[in-house]
Amino acid sequence: MKDLDPAALDALAALADAASFERAAQRLAITQSAVSQRLRTLELQVGQPLVVRSRPLRLTEPGKLLLRFARQLQAMRADLAQELGEAPAFDQRLPIAVNADSLATWVLPALDALVHEGLSLELVVDDQDFTHDWLRQGAVLGCVTSVSEALRGCRVVPLGAMHYTAVASPGFIAEALPQGLTRANFAQVPFLIFNRKDDMQQQWVSKAFGVRQPRLSERYVPSSEAYVRAAAMGWGIGVVPELQARPLLDSGALVALRPDDRLAVRLFWHQWKLGPDGAAPSARVGLLDRVGDALLAGACAVLDVT
Repeated sequence: MKDLDPAALDALAALADAASFERAAQRLAITQSAVSQRLRTLELQVGQPLVVRSRPLRLTEPGKLLLRFARQLQAMRADLAQELGEAPAFDQRLPIAVNADSLATWVLPALDALVHEGLSLELVVDDQDFTHDWLRQGAVLGCVTSVSEALRGCRVVPLGAMHYTAVASPGFIAEALPQGLTRANFAQVPFLIFNRKDDMQQQWVSKAFGVRQPRLSERYVPSSEAYVRAAAMGWGIGVVPELQARPLLDSGALVALRPDDRLAVRLFWHQWKLGPDGAAPSARVGLLDRVGDALLAGACAVLDVT
């Protein structure tokens, strides 16, 4: 394959981000016709269509493979610019995928120092079982996920475990569960669900009561912070990270229903290896490596690493 034009790869990445030619052109500060020309050049080079011109625009499978390469190339250029002392030191946006519960608890403090140094991040939020898909598709350069197996060309680092427990408000317990939550009544009370990918509640019920594929009464609250608030307001039973629920448990606003029945979700940091043989292109630690190191340090401070 001939050498791929970096400008054309940047155009493909902008199209993936913006999902339209107009917004991609605005992001690159060029005309729409220039974006189209760069994309055409890239498609001719690889001999395959890279974009489905729909609303919103989406990438083909070959387009996703090239997007992965484009992201890695952008990150390597940012590392090189940093090594050469170009200003600003952090001039490259780094997309990473994280799960909502980690974002609501430990991820922001872990990345705070880097952001204040000038690092430009894009945080993509998804369920911990699905953030890995964003990495596989090339949409992000790293992810926090419950998947332990590394993709080819990636490195993986264990972060620790988040412990989840079932909670409800004292008022909800008094009204709906005066005898406590049992195998006989769990199907009659509402459980709070983050979204349709979320099966944490089913996992917890299966472990607590030995029921395979339990059917639950569901109320959807698609925000980690709002989810905990809804549980405190008496909307139903929530299965939440102890790290997030601890202040409300300590104050009595939430009560752990079966504190001995906890779920441990082990998390891992995955990132693409950049540079020859996976090394950064300079003696300094690359930007993506610094993000990974910061996340590892932040996770070790609050997660169960045993």
